Amino acid sequence: GFFYRIYLSRLFGEEGMGVYQLLGPVMALTFSLSAAGLQTAISKYVAGETSTHDYKSSFRILSVGLTISLLLSGLCTFVICRYASFIAENFLLEPRTASMLRILALSVPLGAVHSCINGYFYGIKKTGIPAATQLIEQLCRVGCVWLANDAALRHGYTPTINVAVIGLVIGEGFAMLVSIAAIYLRFYRLSSSTSTILQAARLLHNRTPYQYAVQKLLRLAVPLSANRIVINFLQSIEAIYIPNRLQAFGYDASTALSVYGVLTGMALPLIYFPNALTGSVSVLLLPVVSEADATGNQRAVRKAISKTVQSCTLLGALCTVCFLFLGNPAGKYLFNSTLAGHYVAALSFICPFMYLNTTLSSILHGLDRAGAVFAVNVLSLLIRLGFVFFLIPVIGMPGYLWGMLFSQAFTTGSYLFMLYAGKQKKG
Repeated sequence: GFFYRIYLSRLFGEEGMGVYQLLGPVMALTFSLSAAGLQTAISKYVAGETSTHDYKSSFRILSVGLTISLLLSGLCTFVICRYASFIAENFLLEPRTASMLRILALSVPLGAVHSCINGYFYGIKKTGIPAATQLIEQLCRVGCVWLANDAALRHGYTPTINVAVIGLVIGEGFAMLVSIAAIYLRFYRLSSSTSTILQAARLLHNRTPYQYAVQKLLRLAVPLSANRIVINFLQSIEAIYIPNRLQAFGYDASTALSVYGVLTGMALPLIYFPNALTGSVSVLLLPVVSEADATGNQRAVRKAISKTVQSCTLLGALCTVCFLFLGNPAGKYLFNSTLAGHYVAALSFICPFMYLNTTLSSILHGLDRAGAVFAVNVLSLLIRLGFVFFLIPVIGMPGYLWGMLFSQAFTTGSYLFMLYAGKQKKG
């Protein structure tokens, strides 16, 4: 997504990026409702089933999860298409996003399918397929936008930011096709006979009731999804009201969207870019820590925590130094924006906290502390919202940057305290 945003920023400018970034809250909320909790639940239960080589039950878990996810994503698509204008005007506070929302709605079922399949591969600790689908998705996005832009210019038209949303849908479509092919080949190879996947699914019906699989998935997925929805709703309020509060500071609507686009579409993706590494580690940490904790192997849990803190702190410190001294030239070179470079340098200090938080939250989830993680995340977002509503109108965007720093530091301190307290209790 980072390189895709670089390309979009050069094509559509700062205001165009601001309008495009407003779609983020809708994307996050639909993903939370239709796939996020199910992906994690599939990953957790598939890890348990494959440890006993019960591949048929794993297939059942995946098929049930896919069915539920498709039903929910279809509902999301209908609601977005039906009420696109209402959402654009009353929720996103930007009427120009209505047509983009109708296009975006098509990507929701596609993303749901490949997210659930990715959850299966994460559960069996085969991250190559999710990585490949993500790469293909990004390449297709860029390729689609490049072809559409080239065709428009050759015919004398100026492409709109809608092209970027079309690229997103096509990218999701290709990612879904690749993930479906991968899961088909996976179960075809595991099948002991030459029967098709459909025949294998019929055999599964005689082993474990589907009703049990549904209950098992929903027992974990529903609270996870509810937590994600609450978190993403608060994040949506934050994202939507930043331009609004910037107008209260004194910017006109166009300038406010431009500044918002620079921060969220240029500076933050660069800061988040190294977090792709810690994000991948966190996905793998959850099943590892869950297994170690379930078997009472506290030494392995402590080792995971120690290595995580050391490596993420080192990575964060290195990134802070790099972004602090190279942020300004990077912003000018990558995005052709002096303001982007200024924000990158200013945000460099959150790197150690942010990278630690990604992995520590995964460890806490593995230790069944999801409720505590949720509470900390809500409090962290409320801190940021306080800065958005009360400090941005006074000092502008620096008020939000200070809010990010304080909230990330609060989250890190809370996570470390919970891990230390838990270790003392068990030690």
